Amino acid sequence: MTAISKVPVLMRRPDDQITFRKAILRFTTLTVIALPVMTLAASLPALAQTGGGCIPASERGTREMGCFVTAREVLEQLPQGPLFWHLDTYPSRAAADAAKGPRGTVVESFGKIWLFTIAGAGWRPIGGEHIAEIGPLPLIEADHYAALYMEGVFVPGMASEVHRHPGAEAWYTLAGEMCVETPQGKLIQRAGDPGVFVAGGLPMELIGTGTGVRRSLVLILQDASKPPGSLAPDWKPKGLCRT
Repeated sequence: MTAISKVPVLMRRPDDQITFRKAILRFTTLTVIALPVMTLAASLPALAQTGGGCIPASERGTREMGCFVTAREVLEQLPQGPLFWHLDTYPSRAAADAAKGPRGTVVESFGKIWLFTIAGAGWRPIGGEHIAEIGPLPLIEADHYAALYMEGVFVPGMASEVHRHPGAEAWYTLAGEMCVETPQGKLIQRAGDPGVFVAGGLPMELIGTGTGVRRSLVLILQDASKPPGSLAPDWKPKGLCRT
């Protein structure tokens, strides 16, 4: 697993006269991801306000809202055939580490120990509780792949910048509700629903919707040689997630 560090970011804050819950907060975060051979400094659109950047989950302190990076794993070449994001929980990190196979990553997120694995349909690790299987993920062509895992925590009304990624982005929502708009329409995911994903290259805007705090697990499965994401000024959302 590669090291992750944060750098300061610029963000736009809502007018003081608008309540935080009803405001649309937009900002861009710059995350530096140290690779074994090189360093990538990339503009990564954040998922929520962290008070300064998209930061490692280990540094969140008392912050509740934000974008928190839990892991980044270089996967090299992926096997042939349709691939899925598998999410399993374990009672301890030792148990998850023992069950981890190729393209598996163990993370602590939202108070649980997770084993995230990129594998074919129907794959199962030894032990644990199987939570979800998301896919098939639309893959881009690349020599090497990286899986970037994050937590996204929004209050209703918070929104990402319009952005795109060099690979598929997938979400599994544990609490609350989220909506993603792309040129192809909108996707809504509520806690307990099947996971959703957007193909690499598509511009998107993500908004926290519903009435409660949204908490989602996030995967970006991308070309490891490219920045994790970039702004997409060439597309303007229709506001499908705002109605």
